[in-house]
Amino acid sequence: MKLRISAIGKLKSGPEQELFSRYLKRARGTGVQLGFPTISHHQFPESKNTTGTIRKQQEAELLFSTTAKGNILLIFDENGKDFSSSEFAHLLANQRDQGAKELTMALGGPDGLDREFVGKANFSIRFGSMTWPHQIARILLAEQIYRAMTILAGHPYHRQ
Repeated sequence: MKLRISAIGKLKSGPEQELFSRYLKRARGTGVQLGFPTISHHQFPESKNTTGTIRKQQEAELLFSTTAKGNILLIFDENGKDFSSSEFAHLLANQRDQGAKELTMALGGPDGLDREFVGKANFSIRFGSMTWPHQIARILLAEQIYRAMTILAGHPYHRQ
């Protein structure tokens, strides 16, 4: 099953980009052997509209454009469910094992996600109760994907 990260906001060069890339590279290396042949990353600029509601709608259109009909959409939203790292790993494995071709993981911009877009998601997860800048949220996601791959591979990176 292909994995796709679709995010609003551009990662600037520097330590955040380096850390994100490092985790994504590790995840890709481990994921191939586990039935996750590609992990792609698509980023879109934040909407310039002055109205928050319209910004979220425009950004949702961009995020949804990377999700082909019939593919799984997993969003990260403050109202989503708390998942442990093991639960996240097993969600990915279960979708793969049920024959999903692709799973898109969507991260919204500073205003959050459009409610209609949220309603289209198959799964909604949150990174806890705290608010995170989108650059850090993207690093957290990349690390959790890598951690999921190591959990599924039985690698000792994840300790319980």
